[in-house]
Amino acid sequence: MNNIDFSNLNSFEQQIYERLLEGSKLHSDLKITNAAELCGCSISKISKLVKKLGFTNYKQFMDFLYGRELPQKKTSSELERIKHFIDDFDPALVDEFIELMNNHERIILFGYGPSFICAQYFEYRLRSCSGKFIQVVGDEISVETMVDQNTLLVIFTTTGTFRSFENVYRISREKGCQVLTIAEEYNKSLLANCDRIFWLCKYPQPQGLKPHEKSRTVFFIFIEEILHKLVAPENG
Repeated sequence: MNNIDFSNLNSFEQQIYERLLEGSKLHSDLKITNAAELCGCSISKISKLVKKLGFTNYKQFMDFLYGRELPQKKTSSELERIKHFIDDFDPALVDEFIELMNNHERIILFGYGPSFICAQYFEYRLRSCSGKFIQVVGDEISVETMVDQNTLLVIFTTTGTFRSFENVYRISREKGCQVLTIAEEYNKSLLANCDRIFWLCKYPQPQGLKPHEKSRTVFFIFIEEILHKLVAPENG
């Protein structure tokens, strides 16, 4: 599970990140010295950016950009995959989500297809235990009419390949809205269309499945952990 936060980057750090992202597409093994030259900054600036994004070191960050963090894809049952996910579950992401939610007046949940249905379930449960304005939407027009600077837009996506979130993100940023993407599978293209991203699982589903055919079990487990944390204080 990974938590990457772009919202704390200043404009220069954002430029460094964008150059590193482009550099990773052109070079198969971008050393930190070459990265510093590419970005026109010192090595220490690169290291500071990497840690600010939540990575331990430069190597871990580049491994993530290159997708090296992903295991070799192999066929396994859904139960085995979920067991691995539960064994690696990071409860810190639950706390991070609740903190983000508490820092915003309005929470808009967004998704396509089955991910939209997951968001509907989350909306129903979250309304009863958060005291926040919660609304689920599934189209760009609704996003444009509902988000503002006091809103957190939460995008649910399993693969990030069914449909682009570029317009959703652009509209949200124009309104001053912060965007969090909760994705199951690693997809580097999602990095450009959110302020913050939670990658939930490093154990991919079978490649032969289309996005709408993949299970949303990981989403529901993460959602239930959030709900449990929210209602736990009430139950003592």
